[in-house]
Amino acid sequence: MTPTKFFLTKGVGIHKERLRSFELALRNAGIAQFNLVSVSSILPPGCKKVSREKGLTFLKTGEIIFVVIAKNEANEPNRLIGASIGCALPAQSNSYGYLSEHRSFGETEEKASDYVEDLAASMLASTLGIKFNPDDAWDSRRQVFKMSGKIVYTSNVTQTARGQKDGLWTSVLSVAVFIP
Repeated sequence: MTPTKFFLTKGVGIHKERLRSFELALRNAGIAQFNLVSVSSILPPGCKKVSREKGLTFLKTGEIIFVVIAKNEANEPNRLIGASIGCALPAQSNSYGYLSEHRSFGETEEKASDYVEDLAASMLASTLGIKFNPDDAWDSRRQVFKMSGKIVYTSNVTQTARGQKDGLWTSVLSVAVFIP
């Protein structure tokens, strides 16, 4: 089974029980009604990104679906947590792309988003033989990657939240959902 489409989603949940907090984050992301199987981070050649709304129309309640998931949780009041998925698609439709996962504490949404998108693009760039300086800032590398003509698209989905003030469990997740 090779996925032909995928979508990105994210969610947050808060509850006194850790598991329930995670389940509420899945509900918030719109995927609690599926059986999730976590897989590694390769985007098959030709796999197209669709919106969450469109992607959900292809899936049935109770279906086993394959996902790349980043999740994080805390029950420490006001602790900033994050979970991100980065995406990098090659220009050549017969080449595979990359997804990257990132979990963070204390990072803003912007910082986590830049990091995870950079990570996915850097993994793809190294596979495609694009020469770049890994010590350059993401903005500089992004220009090198785009100018190479070999990476056509990068994006990310990031969910951050602060730990609930009374110490309830706070869960965040970002997910790439594959559609066969």
